[in-house]
Amino acid sequence: MSPEMLPLLLKSFWETCYMVLASTILATVIGIPLGVILTVTRRDHILPNAAVNGILGAIVNATRSTPFIILMVAIIPLTRIIVGSSIGTTAAIVPLTISAAPFIARIIESSLLEIDHGVIEAAQAMGASSMQIVTKVLLPESLHSIVLGITLAVISLIGYSAMAGALGGGGLGDLAIRYGYQRFQMDVMIATVIVLIIMVQLVQSFGNYCSRKLNKNKL
Repeated sequence: MSPEMLPLLLKSFWETCYMVLASTILATVIGIPLGVILTVTRRDHILPNAAVNGILGAIVNATRSTPFIILMVAIIPLTRIIVGSSIGTTAAIVPLTISAAPFIARIIESSLLEIDHGVIEAAQAMGASSMQIVTKVLLPESLHSIVLGITLAVISLIGYSAMAGALGGGGLGDLAIRYGYQRFQMDVMIATVIVLIIMVQLVQSFGNYCSRKLNKNKL
C-alpha cells in the first residue's frame, strides 16, 4: 500500500472506532432497560404484564429482523431530524444504535433468565422491592454473561459500520469501497480487512477477559 494511503487508513480507523463506541454506548443505554422490562414482565416473573411484554417483544423482533442496509435507508428522515444529515460518520450512529439496541435487549433478557428463580424468591422473601431485585440481584448476578453478550454486539457493530460505509457513513467500509473496489486497489481492500479482523480479535479477547474476571469475583 502506498505511503499516502496510510493517513486515510488511520482516519478511517478512527472514524470506525468513533461510530462503534458511540453506538455501543447509546444502544446499551437503551437496550438494558428494554431487556429488563422484557424479563420482568414475563408471565412467571416479578412484574408479569402480557400486554407490555407482547408489544415490546414484537417491536424488538421487528427491528432485529430488518436487514441493516434496509434499516439505514428506511430511517434516513429520522437521521436527518436527529443529526441534521443522513451522510457522514455521525449520521451512521443513528441506524447503528437502532439496529444494536434490540439485539442488546435480547442479550440482557437471555442473561437475566439464566438466574436461578430461587435466588429471586429468596430476595422477595426478605422484602426486596422489584427495583431492588433488578439492581441488586438480577443485574449483578448476570453481569459476566451480559459482558459477553455486549461483546458480541460490538463485533456486530464493527461489521455494520463497514456496511454503513457503502451509504456514505465513512470509516473503513467507505475506504474499502472508494479505493479498494471502485479504484481497484486491492492492497487497500486487504489492509481494511486486516484492520477489521484485528479489531474483532481485540474486542473478543477483551470481552472474554472481563467476563472471566467478573465471574471469578462473583465466585
